[in-house]
Amino acid sequence: MKNYKLLCISILFIQAGYGQTWQDTLSIIDKTSNQYHAENPGCQVSVSRNGKLIFSRAWGMADMERNVPLTTISILEAGSVSKQFTAASILLLEQQGKLLLSDDVRKYIPELPDYGMPIKLHQLIHHTSGIREWSSVAQLTGWPRTKKFYSNEDVLEMIIRQKHLNNKPGETFIYSNSNYILLAIIVQRVRGLTLAQYTRQFIFEPAGMTHTQWRDDPNRIVPNRAIAYAKKGAYFETDMPNEYVYGAGGLLTTTEDLLNWNAFYQHGKFGTPSLLDKQLVTEPLANGSMNTYAAGLIINKVRGWDNISHNGATASYRAYLETFPNLNLSFAILSNTSQFSINNTANLIRSIFVTDKTEKATSPETGINLPEVQLRKFSGMYKNQRDGSTFQLSVKNGKMFLDGDLSLLTFAHGIFKSDNFQLNVNGSTGYYIPYSPRDTIPFVKVTPAKKPLPDISTYEGKYYSEEVNTIITIQRSKDTLMIHFKAAQDYPLEPTYSGAFRINALDCDLEFPGDLKARPTKIIMNLPGVRNMVFRKLKKEMK
Repeated sequence: MKNYKLLCISILFIQAGYGQTWQDTLSIIDKTSNQYHAENPGCQVSVSRNGKLIFSRAWGMADMERNVPLTTISILEAGSVSKQFTAASILLLEQQGKLLLSDDVRKYIPELPDYGMPIKLHQLIHHTSGIREWSSVAQLTGWPRTKKFYSNEDVLEMIIRQKHLNNKPGETFIYSNSNYILLAIIVQRVRGLTLAQYTRQFIFEPAGMTHTQWRDDPNRIVPNRAIAYAKKGAYFETDMPNEYVYGAGGLLTTTEDLLNWNAFYQHGKFGTPSLLDKQLVTEPLANGSMNTYAAGLIINKVRGWDNISHNGATASYRAYLETFPNLNLSFAILSNTSQFSINNTANLIRSIFVTDKTEKATSPETGINLPEVQLRKFSGMYKNQRDGSTFQLSVKNGKMFLDGDLSLLTFAHGIFKSDNFQLNVNGSTGYYIPYSPRDTIPFVKVTPAKKPLPDISTYEGKYYSEEVNTIITIQRSKDTLMIHFKAAQDYPLEPTYSGAFRINALDCDLEFPGDLKARPTKIIMNLPGVRNMVFRKLKKEMK
């Protein structure tokens, strides 16, 4: 915390123009990573301006067992920063006449179910396909990513078992890694080269990304690879992505290579002619709201400037890549530990180089003050009518809070805002409006479940899902309901509202629909990237 405060003071001096030299600036960048101690896992940071590297350094250890320091040529994983290379491959294949973005995905993956409406390749790229997130489906099998060695073929098998989509294609933005696994498979089927082979020939080598490859074979020895670590109490433990799955993640690279890529495509060198405009294209959703997700790139305004970015996380690797095209400024961060938030480091580096020119910087929104007695009318639990999740509004010291800790500004009777969303509450109903992508999600007020539940034995039994191909067991343990998956531990079901529960460890909401006086016949589950997954009670369990 001391280093953070010192850095913030130094930034204010630079922005105020107190005669800081370039060497002073480099020293302040250096301080952004003081949290990464020399004997612990660390990070790489590189900064470029006008396509030229102006800062590059690494801190910490690449391999704690062998006492190997992290350097600027150590290889780390880029998590979802990888997606832009998969998307770029698809754009290049279209330019080469091998496919069209408007093609139906089933043209290349005919084993995908017919959902009664086509899913287009561009909807995979922009996360509007409605295809469920494979890793959440894997969690429901009882074999999450950390417990089984998955491949792209395993993911495809899971995807084609899904009889339903999260949404109609083009209707909603739901981030799903499944989209990019399918794109990686399509590259191979269309071109006869794996994604790893194709990108090496057409992207990595032309862009001068000499240290970059894919984790398409986790058993392959990768010279200079940094091991990933998670902090467990006072100690670190190895936390590696031991899987063959790649395309949505799995890029092995360095921060300097990532900046070479930024300079390559942003200066019009990718594709002939340049594919830059297509890389930056965003598409509106069916309701006209703009989706800010382009070709594996998030297009936004940051500190009042045009901004292109993406972050990433796989196991305990963390990544961030960002550019301000109007300033010809890019920076990349890669870390081999999940101990710290890489976004905090990104925020600090951004503050050094990018002046905030937004009106908000000089005129912050302050909202209005409503009497506490009026605010309390909005207190209570609300259910998201799309995915069944809940949130709680409560009043403390004359202010409205979301889920007890996020303070909201009040702008009118029933209108509350944060930096990222707005809540419009009208009696027992309302709308949640995220700003990016802008959407309108209905919610309704519900009565929280009483604890302990009066008769939890009603819910007990075994339930099966054909889409997940697994049986789960609901059983009681004293006054608590537990859910059991095949290979995973038991998880407690926390009551939310009548007939509904939450599995906090899985970020999962589930509901037993129907008449609760009768024994339920099914469960509906919602997880990140998976909506309305149904488990039906086995007939022999129904009495």
